[in-house]
Amino acid sequence: MFGELTTTAGMSPPPPPPESPSSASAGVFGNYALISALLAFALAQFFKLFTSWYKEKRWDLKQLVGSGGMPSSHSATVAALAAAVGYHDGAEGSLFAVALVLACVVMYDATGIRLQAGRQAEVLNQIVYELPAEHPLAESRPLRELLGHTPPQVIAGGLLGIITATFVHLLTSL
Repeated sequence: MFGELTTTAGMSPPPPPPESPSSASAGVFGNYALISALLAFALAQFFKLFTSWYKEKRWDLKQLVGSGGMPSSHSATVAALAAAVGYHDGAEGSLFAVALVLACVVMYDATGIRLQAGRQAEVLNQIVYELPAEHPLAESRPLRELLGHTPPQVIAGGLLGIITATFVHLLTSL
């Protein structure tokens, strides 16, 4: 009888105490899929700094926060997320299916629509550049051209994401 929870007719036991803020934040920091995705994103952005330097022979710190370039941080993020969900919950689950479809859509979009939008911006910027000085659009701000990714950039980002999720999975399995 001692230590047992007894209830009276019509009354239920009290609800459990709410989670403390420290235990809630520990859950986020312990979220293997989220950590994998964020780490893959950060690594891709960091690597862009060096691939940009290799190509242009100058340091461009905007690469740390910009879109476009090698490797694709969007692809790295969603590939890491899908791989991490697959490692954690198994490939047969619905959550993995959602993550995989999301990854495929993002990667397709990066090489399709966003890449073509960037190429259109290039052409439009060239047209505006060639306008006479008295034209109202001659002084307009140029459009961003680096929006999408080439297939090798997307593949590199996807591989980086899978490798990152695998590394995080191995670390958390120890």
